[in-house]
Amino acid sequence: MYKYQSSLFERSFEKPNDEMRYLGNGKVLWNLTKNSITHQSPNALASLHLHPASYSSSKKPTAPPAELQKQNLLTYHVLPLDETLNRFTSTVEPLLTPEELKLQKKINDDFKHKEGDQLQMLLEDVGKAEKNWLAPRWLKAAYLQYRSPVTVYVSPGMTFPRQNFKDAQAVVDYTSKVIFGLGEFNDIVHAGKIPVVKMGKNELDNGQFGKVFGTCRIPKRITDELVYNPRSDYVVVIYKNHFYKMQLYNKEGKLIASRSLASQLEEIMAKETAPGVPYGILTTDTRDNWAEAYEQLSSLPGNKATIDTIQGALFTVSLDECTDLAANEETNELILGLIHGGGSKVNSGNRWMDKTIQLVVNPNGNVGFTYEHSPAEGQPIAMMMDYVVKKMKENESFGECGATDNITPAAKLPFCPVNECIEQWLFLVKRNIDNLAFQLQMKVLKFEGYGKGFIKKQRLGPDSFVQMALQLAFYKMHNEPAAQYESAHLRIFEGGRTETIRSCSNESLAFCRAMQDDKATDQERVDKLRAAVNSHQTYTRLALQGKGVDRHLLGLKLMAAENGKPVPEFFSSPGVVKSSHFRMSTSQVATTYDAFMGYGPAVDDGYACCYNPREQDIILAISAWRYCQATDHLKFAKTLEQSFLQMKDILEKCPAPAAPEKTDKPKSKL
Repeated sequence: MYKYQSSLFERSFEKPNDEMRYLGNGKVLWNLTKNSITHQSPNALASLHLHPASYSSSKKPTAPPAELQKQNLLTYHVLPLDETLNRFTSTVEPLLTPEELKLQKKINDDFKHKEGDQLQMLLEDVGKAEKNWLAPRWLKAAYLQYRSPVTVYVSPGMTFPRQNFKDAQAVVDYTSKVIFGLGEFNDIVHAGKIPVVKMGKNELDNGQFGKVFGTCRIPKRITDELVYNPRSDYVVVIYKNHFYKMQLYNKEGKLIASRSLASQLEEIMAKETAPGVPYGILTTDTRDNWAEAYEQLSSLPGNKATIDTIQGALFTVSLDECTDLAANEETNELILGLIHGGGSKVNSGNRWMDKTIQLVVNPNGNVGFTYEHSPAEGQPIAMMMDYVVKKMKENESFGECGATDNITPAAKLPFCPVNECIEQWLFLVKRNIDNLAFQLQMKVLKFEGYGKGFIKKQRLGPDSFVQMALQLAFYKMHNEPAAQYESAHLRIFEGGRTETIRSCSNESLAFCRAMQDDKATDQERVDKLRAAVNSHQTYTRLALQGKGVDRHLLGLKLMAAENGKPVPEFFSSPGVVKSSHFRMSTSQVATTYDAFMGYGPAVDDGYACCYNPREQDIILAISAWRYCQATDHLKFAKTLEQSFLQMKDILEKCPAPAAPEKTDKPKSKL
C-alpha cells in the first residue's frame, strides 16, 4: 500500500513503465459535476448543425458553427498567488499537527518568494494568451496520461431505475425505446436546444453536451487520444461478445422508430447463440497494456476497420447475459455490473470501455450507463438519463413516431481469428479484471429517515449537510478527519471542467469533535454543525467561481514541467501531501428518480461516496477496497446512517429560529 498518491500533484509527471503488465493498486480520478440539471428540454427534431465529421484531441478541432457559439462565457483566470496560498493554509490546518502546520507555513513563505513567484508569472503569461489555460492541460494530465484502467479508476456507472422484465421481448422493447430516446437527445444537442442555464449573472457552458455522443478514447503509449465523431448516425450493439453496427438514422437522416430498432435487436440475438471471443475485455486493462494489445489487434487483417467502426459509433449498447441477483444485493450488483461488468466469467467482455457512453441492459432488470470520463463531467449523462426515463414514463407510445423505411439492416463487425499473441493478452487481462472486480466492494445505502426536504426546513443546504455527515462518519470510524474531495463545476468559464471543494475544515473538525464529546450540549453541537455547513457553502461558492486551491496549484506545477524547471519542495510538503490524499472521494448526482451513480475509491485506504439527495430519502453508493484492512464499507454505511439520525435528533432538540416574516412594506433605497 502506498500513501498520498491520489493527487495530480503526485502523479502529473510519472514516467510510464514500459514493462508494466500486471494491474497494481491504483487510484481513481473522479471529477463529477456538482449537480445534474433537471430541466427537460422539448423535443427537437429540427435541422442539425453539426461539428466536423471527425476530429481528435491531438489536433486542433474546427470551430463549431456560429449559432452554437453565442454563449457569453468567462475567460478562466489565474488567481493571485497570495490568495491561493492563504486559502490553502486554512484547508490544511485540520489535517496537520501543530509542528507540521508551523513547518508548512515556512515552506509556503519560501515557495511564495522563490519558485512560486517565477511559476506564477509564467502561468499569468499563459493565462493572458489562452481563453482557458486549464482545460487542455487538465484533459491531458488528469485523463489522457493516466495509466490505470478506465474501468473502476476513471469510469463511473449511472443507473436507471431497476426494471422488471417479464420476458425477453420486454427487454428488447425497452432497450429499443432507450436507444430511440438517446437518439432524440442527440438531435436536441445538435440543434442547439439544450437550455442555457445561468449561475447568477453568468451563463453555464453547454459545450460538454456536444462531446459525449460519438466520442471514444484511443489507447496510446504515454498519452491517450480522444476522437470525436459528432456526425455519426449509428450505434454498435454488443451481444455475447459479438459486435454489430446498427443504424440509428435511416437513409434520409430520420431517427428510426423503436419497433424497427427492436426488430434488428431480435435478429442479432437470434443469430448469436454462442459467445464470441471477448475482444472488449482488452479495453478494461491498464492503458499501457491496452495500448500494446491495441497495436497487435488492429494490425491483423480486417480488424482496423472493425475497431474504427466501434470507435465511431454514437454509443454502444451492451445486451448482457442474465445474472442471478443475490437477495438484498440487487442495488449493489446493479452498480458493480455497470462499473466493471462482473469479471471475465460474467459480462466484462461485453463492453468497449473506451466509448464515452455505453448503454448496458441486463435481463435481470439492471440497466444503466457506463461512462468514460475524459471528455465531459457527469451532468450530460445524468441529464440524458432523466430525459429518457421521463419520456418513457409519460408516453407509453414513445418511440413509435420514427422512420420505418429506407433502413440499412444491422451488420456484423468481423474480427480476424485470434493469434497466439492476442490469446496471451486475453489470458492476462481476464486475470486482471477478475482481480479488480473482486477487490472493489460496494454498499448502496438508501437512507429513508429523511431527505433534503427536512434539511431545507432546518435552513441548511442539503449538499453541505451530507458532506458533514460523511465527515462525521469517517471521524467516528477512524478517530481523525479525512481529506475529502467534492467536485464543483467550472461551467461559467469557456471549456470549464471542475475545481475541488475541500470539505474538511476547522469547522467540520470542531463539529465532529463536539458530536463525540459527552460534555458538549446539543445546542453546542447544533451551532458547530451550522458553522461547518456554512463553511462548506462558502468554499463551494468560491470553487464554483474558480477560486479553489487545487487547480491553481496544479497549474504552477505544470509550469515547472513545461519550462524544464525542477518541481519545488512545496509540492512534497506535509500540507500538500496530506490534503490531497483524499480518503473521502465524493460527489452529488441529483435526480428525482430512483437512480444513482457510483465509482471506486480515490486511494487505497479510502472510500468513495456518490449520493442522490431526494425529497424524502438519500441514496448513497459507498465503495472501498477489499485489500485494505483499514476500511470497511459496510461499517461505514451503518455509521453514516447513525450520523444522519444523530444530526436530525440534535436539530429537532434545538430548532432554528423562525425565518423572518415577509413584508409587503416598501424598503428604503438606503
